[in-house]
Amino acid sequence: MVMSIIYGIIALSLLILVHELGHFLMARLANVKVLTFSLGFGKRLISFKKGETEYALSLVPLGGYVKLLGESPDDEVQEEDVPRSYAHKPPFVKILIAFSGPFFNLIFAALLFYVVFVSGYSVLSTKVGGVEKGYPAYEAGIKEGDVIVNIEGKETTEWPDIMEAMADAGPGAVRFTVKRNGSLVNLSIVPKETESKNIFGETIKRKVIGITASSEMVPKKDTLAGAATKSLYQTYNLSKITVLGIVKLIMGSISPKNVGGPLLILEVAGKQAKEGVTSLIYFVAIISINLGIINLLPIPILDGGHILFHVIEIVTRRRMSQRWVDVAQKIGMGILVAVMVLAFFNDIMRIFVGK
Repeated sequence: MVMSIIYGIIALSLLILVHELGHFLMARLANVKVLTFSLGFGKRLISFKKGETEYALSLVPLGGYVKLLGESPDDEVQEEDVPRSYAHKPPFVKILIAFSGPFFNLIFAALLFYVVFVSGYSVLSTKVGGVEKGYPAYEAGIKEGDVIVNIEGKETTEWPDIMEAMADAGPGAVRFTVKRNGSLVNLSIVPKETESKNIFGETIKRKVIGITASSEMVPKKDTLAGAATKSLYQTYNLSKITVLGIVKLIMGSISPKNVGGPLLILEVAGKQAKEGVTSLIYFVAIISINLGIINLLPIPILDGGHILFHVIEIVTRRRMSQRWVDVAQKIGMGILVAVMVLAFFNDIMRIFVGK
């Protein structure tokens, strides 16, 4: 449990550092004066000043912040510093600064995936572990231990290839090639359509033939070019799934019980670390995507909320009054606190009660 907490805190701190670094670098690029760069909230444990910026490590490792000159309406800005004040920058510059934090999380996720794909990882092989009686595969003659090497002329090297081929299969028979005792055997199988649950808990129809994977894992390593393409696609695909999940949660298609928080991250990070460095890196990449997407939600106090304010300013050609900004941020804080309470409650019920 102690190691899980340590791994989880390291993972969270790294992702927060990357996020705030995005804001920091874009602010510097836009010639906005950065007063403070803090990893964590609350009481400062360590701090030092380099140049015009104070760097701090604070007590609560569940966030961080970059304080910019002129960001707060109470900031006193000297006349010579006005050109470098956040408040005096045009809206599109403010949008870039707000967007850079989440964007860095997505780029970081892609880099982590790239490291995994080029360094080597294990995938589930296409070896058949079981054949269910009464299903098409059994009737067609597929046997336990067969290795599926080809479906409809397309090579299959890992189990997800089989699932993808079945999802793309048209009506009628599907051509399979399996390796059995060193020989290739061609089979024609007509899939059966069944209903099942997807990752969002929704009922969907899918084609099955009645086989299960063996537990055999095979090593895989992508080329430098192949890993680059694959890491970008993986980041895009998981970002899309995260967005869909949030939309379905708001619409009520997904139970609020699925919302997880820091405690769950600590637990899972510990488990992934036990499985190996590759599993931990992959998990951190997924959390980085989640952090980036969530921060882009148009909720006041999040980066997406700030972007929304500045878009409104561009459209209306007038800045929102500070009174309305304050009200919106209080509402945003209320929403954020409510979600965090729900996440902590779900974590406690899941981890300690088992529900």
